[in-house]
Amino acid sequence: MAILKSYGVFLRESTPQFPRPNLGDNYKRRNVKWKSPQAAVIPNFHLPMRSFEVKNRTSAEDIKSLRLITAIKTPYLPDGRFDLEAYDDLVHMQIENGAEGVIVGGTTGEGQLMSWDEHIMLIGHTVNCFGGSIKVIGNTGSNSTREAIHATEQGFAVGMHAALHINPYYGKTSLKGLVSHFDSVLPMGPTIIYNVPSRTGQDIPPRVINTVAQSPNLAGIKECVGNDRIEQYTGNGIIVWSGNDDQCHDARWSHGATGVISVTSNLVPGLMRELMFGGKNPSLNAKLLPLIEWLFQEPNPIGLNTALAQLGVGRPVFRLPYVPLPLAKRVEFVNLVKEIGRENFVGEKDVQILEDDDFILVGRY
Repeated sequence: MAILKSYGVFLRESTPQFPRPNLGDNYKRRNVKWKSPQAAVIPNFHLPMRSFEVKNRTSAEDIKSLRLITAIKTPYLPDGRFDLEAYDDLVHMQIENGAEGVIVGGTTGEGQLMSWDEHIMLIGHTVNCFGGSIKVIGNTGSNSTREAIHATEQGFAVGMHAALHINPYYGKTSLKGLVSHFDSVLPMGPTIIYNVPSRTGQDIPPRVINTVAQSPNLAGIKECVGNDRIEQYTGNGIIVWSGNDDQCHDARWSHGATGVISVTSNLVPGLMRELMFGGKNPSLNAKLLPLIEWLFQEPNPIGLNTALAQLGVGRPVFRLPYVPLPLAKRVEFVNLVKEIGRENFVGEKDVQILEDDDFILVGRY
């Protein structure tokens, strides 16, 4: 009983004592005009987790010189895991045909369907196998600044040469928020900012780019708004890659674009290199436009995935929610290959139509 009493005394003594409110204070508070509180500015005490002793370390200036960058496709095994053998073959074909860089885990590479573990592993694998032959640009962007910072730190730690960053999508932010988002990742290394309002729902206006362009790590912009916007940037000395294959020829030769970040080069890298390096070539551009239109009749990468399966350079495996183009469209692709010339496409097998039952759709992987 003595123990219980002493414990009760302890509880009473340890209870925090708060001052009683003064009723006069309440009256004073009711008669004071309310003011909006100012946002607390918290100093950023996190230093960038970066290293300058990376074997293949690349400067932003090195990235700025690239003309043809392929947004590389990620092929799959029947159970939905990465088919690294097919992936390696695809990258080899890019290198052999003159591509200078690859975007790993972008929209075309289906980074949106990857876990971050898969994402960083594929970036590291690409650097490890091909980093001496081609620039590896990891898509480490996110609509969460925290995730973008973490993934970018990891990407540079495994050796990627540059990062690709999207503006926050769906949960859109203000223009000041865009600047803060990009300022959070730019200190880590060479960066390409990607503007594609059709996917993000928000344009990155020039005033945002002009602000973040003060960073020496900004390599340039992948711009999908159009050639007028591209010329606006190039006129101010900002490096731009066209993000639209159907406009890239004119962007390169008439509007000052450095080159293109291309989907079509997955299929015809040699022809896309010629389009970016060989001077104005309206006849080649016209030759490629039907293929480009075919690729983008449904949201990318549906057309590309279908085409690579038909060419036999990847298994006909789709991670849902992507599904192959219908039979009639697959027949159209066979005809396009014949018109352009099978020798201009990747792979060595004859192009096939494939039956619907040949495709494997994977929802769990």
